[in-house]
Amino acid sequence: GLLSLITWIALGGVTIGVTALVIVIAVMTGMQEDLQGKILESTPHVVVMEQGTSLRLYDYPTVLEKIRATEGVTGAAPYVLSLVSIIRGEGSTRYTQSADLYGIAFDTVGAPPTEMARQIIDGVLDLEAPESGLFPLLMGSGLANRMQLFVGDTVVVAALDNLKTDIFGGLVPTLRQFEVTGTFTTGMWDYDMKNVYTTLEIAQELVGIEDPTSVGGIGVRVTDPEIANEVAERVREALGGFPYWAESWKVTNAALFSALKLEKIAMSLILGLILLVAAFNIVSTLVMVVSDRKREIGILKAMGMTRGGILRVFVLQGAWIGVVGTLMGSVLGVVLGVLIDRYDIIQIPPDVYFVDSLPVSIHAPDVLKIVVGSVMVAFLATIYPAIQASRLEPVDAIRHD
Repeated sequence: GLLSLITWIALGGVTIGVTALVIVIAVMTGMQEDLQGKILESTPHVVVMEQGTSLRLYDYPTVLEKIRATEGVTGAAPYVLSLVSIIRGEGSTRYTQSADLYGIAFDTVGAPPTEMARQIIDGVLDLEAPESGLFPLLMGSGLANRMQLFVGDTVVVAALDNLKTDIFGGLVPTLRQFEVTGTFTTGMWDYDMKNVYTTLEIAQELVGIEDPTSVGGIGVRVTDPEIANEVAERVREALGGFPYWAESWKVTNAALFSALKLEKIAMSLILGLILLVAAFNIVSTLVMVVSDRKREIGILKAMGMTRGGILRVFVLQGAWIGVVGTLMGSVLGVVLGVLIDRYDIIQIPPDVYFVDSLPVSIHAPDVLKIVVGSVMVAFLATIYPAIQASRLEPVDAIRHD
């Protein structure tokens, strides 16, 4: 009757709580892993720069040689970074969009600093001059889509870092014509909407760097991304410290990953409250059982059942709710997580979350922690009503109507 219904409600509460925890933890883990993977594909593991007012790294071939000789480094290449405006069309059809222009070198020794070759979706990566004789430009897919640009289209790039004085004394940016030779996608909305690439030499000329050995910095790839901090320290030491500094991807993205970690903890605590509600359901269920079965408990004690025996009966009943509910919730959570991941069921805005669908990564240790935690909460919830039942006096209990 009523007791059976309340027991099923308590069981359902545990199941829902565990399911929610498994899915949310898997989503937060998946988000972190997905974001980390995309960052490591799209950016160097370590960036080396020279401190100073010009934000330029001078005599880069010498610096490059020392970096490549450092233990743990698999590849390194110079780059130039500049804020530019990309202009499409003229007159009433003119459309302008700001972007980050990277001038990159492909004649690297060893592995390239990023895995851009895997990200090309149209055109070519090599940045060789097209048949038109214009400068080559690789463009993020998001930016290309927004500007309705395709491989072979022509754009004007205005370098905002290299302003020159016109005949009237005003400042005007340096303008150059480029041809879109390829588009790429990193899977990260922010990168695909902002980043464009050309050759190192063209970028140097565009931003007004006259010294060919002067660049913005050097991108470095390491054997294992997890040891990027240690390699960055070795690179700093190899270069003799100041004015050079090396920053790993972990430091660059520390705020982002700290926020994700904090969010994961916060969501776990919030959803953990569902398990607490389920625990109170278990307490109320067992209290009602004790109240309803006082006579039977008294008879059992009169027949010789010890307090410990009564205690075990009620602990086992509560633990049954906890264990069955936890197992059902774990299985349901894993199944739903796999379905969400495989079929991209939940779509999310990529401009906010960096990804376009909910990534799910289920780790056995995470599920095990949830299972152990849930069973422990259920077990603790049984203690009070079980003790109350074991303390009943046989005479008073049998007299109970």
